[in-house]
Amino acid sequence: MEDKVEVMAGDTAQITCMFTTDEGLGGTTIQWFYVLPNKKRQRIYNKEPMHEAAEQNTPFTDRISLNVTGTAAVLVIRDVGVKDNLEFICVIKTITPEEAEGRTQLQVFKSPTFPTIEAVETGVSVNEEDPSKIGSCSVKNGYPKPNITWYRNNMPLRITPDEVDLKSSITTESSGLYSVQSELRMKVKKEDKDAKFYCEVLYFVPGATKMTESQHINITVYYPPTEVNIWVESPKGKIKEGDTLELRCENNGNYPSSITTIKHQNSGYFVENNKMVQTNVTRLDGGVYECTFMETDNFEEISGSTKVLVNYLESAVITPKDSITVMEEEELKASCNALSSLQTDITWFKNEKLVSKGNSLSVKSATFETAGMYKCVVTVPEMEGMKTSSTLQVNVKGSPQILGPGVQEVETYETTVNLNCSARGFPAPTIMWTTSDGKNLNALQTETEDGAQSVVTFKITSSVKVFCNASNDFGSKVVEFNIKAIVHTTPTTTTTTSTNAITDDTVTQNTSTNYVNDPVQTPTKSPNIKKESKGFVIAIIIIAILLLAILGSVLYFLYKKGRICGRSGKQDFSKRKSSKDNIVVEMKSDNTEEAILLGVNGEKQQPNDQ
Repeated sequence: MEDKVEVMAGDTAQITCMFTTDEGLGGTTIQWFYVLPNKKRQRIYNKEPMHEAAEQNTPFTDRISLNVTGTAAVLVIRDVGVKDNLEFICVIKTITPEEAEGRTQLQVFKSPTFPTIEAVETGVSVNEEDPSKIGSCSVKNGYPKPNITWYRNNMPLRITPDEVDLKSSITTESSGLYSVQSELRMKVKKEDKDAKFYCEVLYFVPGATKMTESQHINITVYYPPTEVNIWVESPKGKIKEGDTLELRCENNGNYPSSITTIKHQNSGYFVENNKMVQTNVTRLDGGVYECTFMETDNFEEISGSTKVLVNYLESAVITPKDSITVMEEEELKASCNALSSLQTDITWFKNEKLVSKGNSLSVKSATFETAGMYKCVVTVPEMEGMKTSSTLQVNVKGSPQILGPGVQEVETYETTVNLNCSARGFPAPTIMWTTSDGKNLNALQTETEDGAQSVVTFKITSSVKVFCNASNDFGSKVVEFNIKAIVHTTPTTTTTTSTNAITDDTVTQNTSTNYVNDPVQTPTKSPNIKKESKGFVIAIIIIAILLLAILGSVLYFLYKKGRICGRSGKQDFSKRKSSKDNIVVEMKSDNTEEAILLGVNGEKQQPNDQ
């Protein structure tokens, strides 16, 4: 017989007993036994020449059978369990008193469940004196007993006094299977914060050994810092007044109970946080900032610091301040400066146009064009947004200058004119208006950037000369306006209409000064042309002629259709011949309702003669 037969739990086991006998099967008895824990035998099957059966009331009664073929007796055990892990005995008897037996160990295997690993929920401190619990690993329902091995970063862990401790516990289930739990304890170091821990389960199967690996875990390791860093989170780059300053602080440690403080050494301002935010900073907010980390367990402190520079640009200052007055043809000098922590650029503008670069403004010979408002702009090229400015009013003293020619000719059809006189000078000139006949004119005067301006409005009755006199403390200037009044007149005209050579299809109208035969004159009004131009009068005359032509055409059309009759009712003109003597035109004057019918020969016809 084989020394052992290996089988997985739940499968069918076959134990073979080989024998030889001279009597043959008819004289042979085959019996199967298993060994009890007390070393006694328990028969489970008996085969005699005339009878065979499984023994009753044994753990195998319903699960075994015997197959005998020639010289081989095979014991078949169905649904093998781990409790069947026993020694089985085969006994062969013959008619003679001699008998023989053989023994086989039945080994049953059961694979355990997948291992379960759990990490410690709280962190582990490097300051602990004794090994701290890292985690536990468990596996259930295996047979034979599984073995558990711990690994750290793929390296197996062995029991080391005061460093590594492994504790295992084994539980035998009611089914006879084993459950194993292992706990890992060790003294951790800072490097263990990145370590991976896992357990490996080794178990047996028929003819082999297998291994199952658990999930990997890591743990929280508490360790004191060795370095503290503080830096400016924003803004990136240089800092200027008005910015929002944000400082951050970190250390290379990891401790559950600690206090982080950021403090401005100059002012003493501090926050108990790893972040400090200051809005609208000034240069006073610059200086050294210190971050301090303190462990609350042992009150150990470690700190780090950084220096913050807040750049500034003060308001631009122009010398002389506000305004400067120079004589005409004298030299103009001014300077502009602004204190700054960085290099600055200075430019001068007048009327939005660049006039000079640098902190000095200089004009060798001042003129009235030099006068005006100047703006000094100071910028910091290194930092966008740093900018300041100031203004300087420049006044140039001198005798007034009147803009425009000394004598101006003005021709007008209007009855009222507006005259404008602008003068430059400082102090601002006083402008007076007089006429050639010695009259003073009232006018409105306003000051301009470089002098004064005056506008006078007056009625014209005839050609006249008007004088604009601008004067100040340094002299006066006069400009002369020669105004020529042009009076436009239009002759009175009378419009009449006559007819000549009128055919059946056309009517020709001519304008003349008299009507044919009993002319009726249309009164005309002399237009008032004092405020109207020649073009406007001509346009009115043309429109009047066109309206008369249209009126004549309409009257002729109505006559031809019989719409104009001296009596009520309709007239039948279809049978009457058309001739030049029968065509008439109805004319109305502007002063009467009387209708006059004129023949082509110029004679007046009565309505009954139509």
